[in-house]
Amino acid sequence: MGGLDLASLLWLAGALAAGGAVTGVLAGLFGVGGGAITVPVLFEVFRLLGTQPEIAMPLAVGTSLAIIIPTSIRSALGHYRKGAVDLSVLRAWALPILVGVLMGTFIARYAGPAVFQGVFVAVGLVTASKLLFARDRWKLADEMPRGLGLRAWGWLVGIVSALMGIGGGAISTIILTLHGRPIHRSVATSAGVGVLISIPGAIGYMVSGWGRPGLPPDAVGFVSLLGVALIVPMTLLTAQIGVNLAHSMPRRRLEVLFGLFILAVCCRFAVAMIAGA
Repeated sequence: MGGLDLASLLWLAGALAAGGAVTGVLAGLFGVGGGAITVPVLFEVFRLLGTQPEIAMPLAVGTSLAIIIPTSIRSALGHYRKGAVDLSVLRAWALPILVGVLMGTFIARYAGPAVFQGVFVAVGLVTASKLLFARDRWKLADEMPRGLGLRAWGWLVGIVSALMGIGGGAISTIILTLHGRPIHRSVATSAGVGVLISIPGAIGYMVSGWGRPGLPPDAVGFVSLLGVALIVPMTLLTAQIGVNLAHSMPRRRLEVLFGLFILAVCCRFAVAMIAGA
């Protein structure tokens, strides 16, 4: 944390603010505000600022989880007031999600960037395939499993989300809809999942990255405080631009564009994995 250079700090702040502006537009356009957008934007910003990839990737993931906290809390409370949250699923998933998140943040301490990128690519390809091809036709069962099966899904959501830097909304929504839950109830329940993941996830990444050399001067572990402070308000300022764009085009076109965006991110990370960068 030492060796603070004012010019470097100002450059870091400007780059993060620009990244937040891009994130806001994309989030408003595609109707999401989580790490599927924030992580790739942060990764590119940190790399442009000269951060090594073994630091840039977990730093992007941890910062993304911290950014998600206020959004997920506000979203979850809004859905709860409307009575749309499936509390039975959240109660069953709470402990498994916590275990998965803690395992993911522990892995972050020792894993190379290829681990994070590989998880992102694998889940991103499934998500993009559903958006581009399957739409609402995929289905595993009419109801969620019970007992260990239900808790296993919660653990999977926790560990994958912790490694991807997302609030788990996209993954849990897919799991719930594949098991016959209506899309609106699935989205509302997934908002609650975001709270269960983002808070322990951000704390875990702070602990996992504590004392690592090569971190930016503003970082606490694998969380960039400037990233959180600048990106959250910038996303709020620019999200309406994306919202206006979204309402000017059909829903199916949005699904295709978001699927193509996820594919582009997967390709970027796949190239980084192959090139070792």
